[in-house]
Amino acid sequence: MSALVRVGMVPNSYLLTTRGRRTGRVRSNPVTLVEQDGRRWLVAPYGSVAWVHNARAAGRVRLSRRRHTGFYELREIAFDQAGPILKQYVRIAPATRSYFRAGKDSPVEDFTAEAEHHPVFELVPVGQDR
Repeated sequence: MSALVRVGMVPNSYLLTTRGRRTGRVRSNPVTLVEQDGRRWLVAPYGSVAWVHNARAAGRVRLSRRRHTGFYELREIAFDQAGPILKQYVRIAPATRSYFRAGKDSPVEDFTAEAEHHPVFELVPVGQDR
């Protein structure tokens, strides 16, 4: 999957690179981004997995797709703000729907109710304040 994401064959997907918080090793994982209102969001559909812990510890990540690479600071958003982002995520990443209790047609409130299980980060390009 990482190879397909790297060359841009999977829509809305990027290769996320973090540094291991304990080992210092570089780790890469395919991720799907949500773009909404001119902002970009990184969703952890499987919960607080290793890349989430690594990203939180570093505060920054690298995203690659095709020949483009960008560096981003992460701003984790509050659960009560994550509902609309999670709802959009489920629509564009159908392979992860089984990890959500709310369905693609559920109201935003259902996604907000389970936001504590799916961390959401705003991606801010390094050097740009928001």
